[in-house]
Amino acid sequence: MKKNRRLIQLVIFLGVLILGGYAIGNALFASKDGLPRKGSEPPDFALLDMSGKTHRLADYKGKALVINFWGTYCPGCVTETPDLVKQYEKYKDKSFEVVGINLGEDKLTINNFVKQFNVSYTILRNESNDVQRTYGLRSYPTTFFVKPDGTIMDIFVGPMAEADMDKRIEKLLQS
Repeated sequence: MKKNRRLIQLVIFLGVLILGGYAIGNALFASKDGLPRKGSEPPDFALLDMSGKTHRLADYKGKALVINFWGTYCPGCVTETPDLVKQYEKYKDKSFEVVGINLGEDKLTINNFVKQFNVSYTILRNESNDVQRTYGLRSYPTTFFVKPDGTIMDIFVGPMAEADMDKRIEKLLQS
């Protein structure tokens, strides 16, 4: 009887120890900054396109979505734009969208860039840079790959080669 009682006490103690350790670990290592991560939903936005139409993140629900933060002054952004255009043209007939969110530049600068690179995907203007802050961007370009269910599959910081894009978009379209 005493052995069973000791065994039960030991099991309860170990259970409390494990649960306590889990709770403490979660409290110490959980992200408190609220920034988007793989598996989370990206922050909502409401931004104007080049013709003045408002676009919201919710408008793309149910589609595989690539959100690319870029600027004309960013060498990596300039380098990857032709490849993004190719990817968009390759997959646009599927349930797929690319949205380029410009980093606070004026409409004339953006228009010239769009014409120069024949950008055919949606370009949104974020003149106040508030969306960049809510996404926690620290480097450009930064690209978010959002699954049709609205969760982030991947985040790529820096310029991507066409093969990198293709691999991620293929995976995105299969999700």
